Order: sequence, then structure tokens, then C-alpha cells
Amino acid sequence: MDNLVVLNNEKISKKNNKFYCRNFNFKILPEGLNKFFNVQYIARKSNNDEHHELNLNEVKIASNIIQFIYYVISTFKKKNTKYYIITITPYTFLAFLFLILFRKKVFVYLISNGYEEWKFILGSWSVWIYHLMYSIVTSKATVIALHERLYKKKNGYVISSSTLNEEWLQNIKKPNLNKIKFLNVSRVNPEKGIFEFLEMFKQLKIDAEISIVGNIKNKSLQNKFQSIIQNSPNIKFPGYISDRKLLIDTFDTHNILILPSYTEGQPYVVDESLARRRPVLIFEDIEHIIKGRKGIFVSKRDVISLTEKIKFIMNNYIDIQKEIQENKFPLERDMFKQIASVINKN
Repeated sequence: MDNLVVLNNEKISKKNNKFYCRNFNFKILPEGLNKFFNVQYIARKSNNDEHHELNLNEVKIASNIIQFIYYVISTFKKKNTKYYIITITPYTFLAFLFLILFRKKVFVYLISNGYEEWKFILGSWSVWIYHLMYSIVTSKATVIALHERLYKKKNGYVISSSTLNEEWLQNIKKPNLNKIKFLNVSRVNPEKGIFEFLEMFKQLKIDAEISIVGNIKNKSLQNKFQSIIQNSPNIKFPGYISDRKLLIDTFDTHNILILPSYTEGQPYVVDESLARRRPVLIFEDIEHIIKGRKGIFVSKRDVISLTEKIKFIMNNYIDIQKEIQENKFPLERDMFKQIASVINKN
């Protein structure tokens, strides 16, 4: 098999000679590609204990940008090696410059809209930085994107992304509709909109509860989050769930997935929820993610519109579930095959 070096801004921890990543998506992706290539994974070092064990033989974690570039250059001695960059960040951009300088074959994997993320996190002034990196990388690399809006030129490839295996589509549980039980599965970060949603949630005049499945790494965000949920018994925070079966069970014990993000590429949790026949509620900012799928509902970001959408979903729940069954879900194995096919023919 050919060699493939996967470069990622993901943070990975090491414990007892085993590596653990923060994001489940960035566990299954290199592992899936390892079935088609000899994968070496280069990422950043995490100072925290992460959750998902990586089943890969070659993993390098860099403490700083210099070490990151060193690990990349050290792979140049292997012949017939291609490079797969996951998202454009300062780390991966600098690595890309060295790869192009040494005439390496590079693929860039776009999973979210960097323009929106940089604008939301750092402010409008920062967008030009991302635009510069994006323009340089996409002009020299082969682009693989999760959505048409992430790369609009014809020389790129759009794939169907997924974290689903057959288990997600089996043994569907009947929902308990006696009470509105929201589920939110995401990192507790400002761009995910969870802080603003919780403030709206507390203003709802309907019987509802919400479980937030995720983690908070930033101390100031932890304090802000705790100040919002304190004295609110209908807001539950079970923390991060790394076990796939337990996550499936968690979807089954709730009846609406709420995704209040301000920016998203193609969030995997949407298909995960629909696969369990649970409707999804989003806001107008990310309605582009619908892509013809049934069971996704769009609300304005205010209490009145949100209340109307919730009541509609609950009053029509069984019919909505029947519509959701009409969706066709890609599986993770299909995603790996698509990516491998693009890499092999370029």
C-alpha cells in the first residue's frame, strides 16, 4: 500500500504508550483510511486526557509548530507518500508550504467554513488571514469537501461524510413523548450557540428538559456555563460520551436534537439523530446543512419561533418519523472509500 501522512490541528494525548484524540470524527477518519494506505498521523499534543483511543501504529504529536514541521519533513524520506491535510489552520498551512516547496502531492479536506469560524471567534478583521491561507492551499492542493459551499470550483471533490455504521440503523427504540427532551451533542464553545440557546430555553413556557453531551476545556467557559445552568434542574450536563453504544442509547432516550450553532460544515450529529429517527431543530444560520434530508426543522433565533417549531414537531412526531425513514444515510465505510478513490486517482 502507498503511504499517506494525515496532518491535523487535532489535539492528541498520550498515556501508557497509547494515543487518544479529542474528536471521534478524527479517530475514525485516519483509522478508516488506514485500511487503504499506510497512514501516519501527525497532530498536536494535548495537555488534557482525551477520550478516544487511536488504533494506529504511527502517531506523532507535536508540542509546538517547529516540532510539527519537523515531523512533516521527516516523512520526506519515504517514497510514494501523499499528504492529507484536515482543515486549514496556521499549523497545517505552514506544513503545506513545506510540502509544496518539496513538490509533494497534497490533498486538503474541508469540513467547515473557516471564514465563518474565524469571523465568529476572532472578529471580522481576521477573515483576510484565513482567506489568504485558503486561497494558497486550494490553488495548489486537491480539494475534498463535505459540502458544495466550502469549495465552489469544479476541480474539487464533494463527498458524503458519515460516522454511521450498521449499528446506528438497527433496533430503533420508540420515543417517549410525554415530555420534550432535548439533546445537544457538541463541544461547549461560543460558536456552537449553546450559551444563547440556554438563555432562550429558560424562557420557554413549556415543559421541557435538555441534556448537553460535550466537554468544556476552557476555564472561563466552564465558569460561564455553570453560571447559566445553576439552579436549573431541567438542564442536565452528563459530560462527554465516548462510547458509541452509549451515545446511541442517549439519542434513544431523547426526542429532539437541538443544534443551535452559528456556523457548521456538515455536522455528523444530524445524521446520527435522524438515523435514530429523532427530529433535528436548527436555526437559520446553518439551514444550508439540510441538503434535502427530511426531519430537520429551522427556527428563527427567538423564543416565539422556537416555541412554535417545538409544538409542531411534538404534535406531528409520528408522521415526521415516517418521513425520516425515507432518508438515505451514507455509512462511514462509504466515506472512506470515496476519499481513498480520490487520493488513488490523483
